[in-house]
Amino acid sequence: MPTNVKVAAAQLAPVFLDREATTDKACEAIAEAGGEGAKLVAFPETFLPGYPYFALFLPPTQINGYMQRLYDQAVTIGSETTDALCAAAREAECMVVMGLNEREGGTLYNSQLFIGADGTILGNRRKLVPTSHERLVWGRGDGSDIQLYDTEFGKVGALICYEHTNPLFRYAVQGQGEQIHIANWPGGMAGINDVIDAAVRSYAFEGQTFVINVTSILTEEMIAGMDATLGDLAEHLSPGGGYSSILSPRGKHLAGPLEDAEGILYAELDFADIDRVKAIVDGSGHYARPDVVKLKLKRKKRRPLEIKD
Repeated sequence: MPTNVKVAAAQLAPVFLDREATTDKACEAIAEAGGEGAKLVAFPETFLPGYPYFALFLPPTQINGYMQRLYDQAVTIGSETTDALCAAAREAECMVVMGLNEREGGTLYNSQLFIGADGTILGNRRKLVPTSHERLVWGRGDGSDIQLYDTEFGKVGALICYEHTNPLFRYAVQGQGEQIHIANWPGGMAGINDVIDAAVRSYAFEGQTFVINVTSILTEEMIAGMDATLGDLAEHLSPGGGYSSILSPRGKHLAGPLEDAEGILYAELDFADIDRVKAIVDGSGHYARPDVVKLKLKRKKRRPLEIKD
């Protein structure tokens, strides 16, 4: 395993509720990151085809029009959309972690899709508990996909947005020996940038792991498109609102934070930095006390119907 690796955080705005156009934009960014030598690139929360801001600002009785568009433009695993992302990853020789609105049957999920540098789908995880207004949009994930992905450059794990506030969720990932953590957020909400900064810097030191923290931003075009449909979102939204960064295991910024503009951040990770911190505090090793407190992770698929012959 190499001792150094270059990684990227793609702070981009989607072409809102347009799956095909946003996929094209993602593939261009993957090619750019691979061309710059990055071996891993992460995208914002639900980048495909965009975060449901409408559920944050509109009454439940008024979001159905947007919900129907989101259902139509959501991503099914194994579709032409994921095939295109896989092809882009393979061509760029770059691992991809993509935030998407995933559709399975009649339910949408806030998901993170993991694609290897060879273009194969490594796995997909779903946000365990949609936050507040998000429960009008997405179903809940389960423990079956709380895992790490072994790559040629280290063990990669991930959480989404406010999952970083739950210490049990955090340790379920960190305790498996995570080395690179993906933290993706929606962006466009500058009021929580201080929360993001505190959460990801604390996570880096708490888990003694690198963190690729990536948000989207809002653009004038996105706001105008939402306003043209329902007419009263623009008063709540303003352009910008990003806060992407790449952090060391001590919580130091290696790149960023990038705030109001689109762009791709890059950083070179030196894995000796992990050893330097773990020599002092290793939360999944010598600094743990399983005889006093420990966490049990149920890695089982949660299904409403179980058929026994």
